[in-house]
Amino acid sequence: MTTTVPAQTDDLARSQAQRRVLTVLVAAQILSGAGLAAGVTVGALLAQDMLGSTGLAGLLSALSTAGSALAAIAVGRVSQARGRRPGLAAGYLAGAIGSAGVIAAAVAGNAVLLFVAMFVYGAGAATNLLARYAGADLAAPEYRARAVSTVLVATTLGGVAGPNLAAPAGDLAHALGIPRLAGLFLVSGAAYATAALVLAVWLRPDPLLLARALETERAAGPLAPAAGRRRSGVLVGALVMMLTQLVMVAIMTMTPVHMHDHGHGAAASGLVIAIHIGAMYLPAPLSGWLVDRFGRLTVATAAALVLLASGILAATAPGGSTAAFAVALALLGVGWSLGLVSGTAIITDAVPPATRARTQGVVDVSIAIAGATGGLASGLIVSAAGYPLLAAGGGIAALAIVPTVVAATRKR
Repeated sequence: MTTTVPAQTDDLARSQAQRRVLTVLVAAQILSGAGLAAGVTVGALLAQDMLGSTGLAGLLSALSTAGSALAAIAVGRVSQARGRRPGLAAGYLAGAIGSAGVIAAAVAGNAVLLFVAMFVYGAGAATNLLARYAGADLAAPEYRARAVSTVLVATTLGGVAGPNLAAPAGDLAHALGIPRLAGLFLVSGAAYATAALVLAVWLRPDPLLLARALETERAAGPLAPAAGRRRSGVLVGALVMMLTQLVMVAIMTMTPVHMHDHGHGAAASGLVIAIHIGAMYLPAPLSGWLVDRFGRLTVATAAALVLLASGILAATAPGGSTAAFAVALALLGVGWSLGLVSGTAIITDAVPPATRARTQGVVDVSIAIAGATGGLASGLIVSAAGYPLLAAGGGIAALAIVPTVVAATRKR
């Protein structure tokens, strides 16, 4: 009786806090989704316009994702030491500063400043992804994937609205004496700054600090996963998400450039990217349910197959067909969602609250590096061999997830 009552009290406190945490995270993610969309939609086009090179357009994406890697380390360390609230708020504030730097670079026509600013801007994307872990801190194990998906799906509203603001934001930028392609970064800076404010003021109690306080005894007890099992889970989850991110960034980065080369305007490529971002985040509740229902490894395998289908469709799409690219990038988003949610659940299952934020930060560094590799290679591959080879090769590369899953299943 004396052990049951405190346990019930802890569960009630956890449940109440989880509802508040998810509400605040959803609000911040809606805003950050709009901030994230700017770089995805016009980043490569802005670089191509300023530098006159398709190959270097991919470099801009690589720098942004490299900035994400550094930010993941910083946000992870701050979160480990002081909690999710200061870590996530600082990451979004850095994203806002990077957005302002991109605008300044476009006005000055300064390529070096553009590269530096996009590196800093990458902090917003890293924080947007790291926020999903905060949604799972207080969730029961059987609902962790769905908690992650709740945070991810909130990004949809801002992520879909953002690219479709390209035309009015461009008009506003032009009126202010800013190049039209930099207009979306006005939206991005405001969105990231507001998301930082929302988290700094309202993310209380801090989910990681509360989870740590509630679960210290259980994490250290006999039911805690063995160290070897933890390391194996972290490795598998990281590999699933790294491969997913590499393929997604590579194909996504060069699709607007490929469409532009075939006569599509900014509105068409913006629509395709909006559909892509919507497909990344909108199916997240379904991804979370599938992971909780059928298992982490099964859904990771499904992610590889969906990414393969996306790559093949993008590679064979007629150059003038907006619809074909929209379907291909929608599948790319769905495959990313399945891979990210399943990989995140694997990582969260494997790591106790005492070391969770630091480990998650390191994992997301590897994800960012994979994304940077995809972004950098994408421009070079398209310049040397064309977009169809990039898309088909990316889809085939995603199949590397399958042997990872098979090996993990045999170790169980």
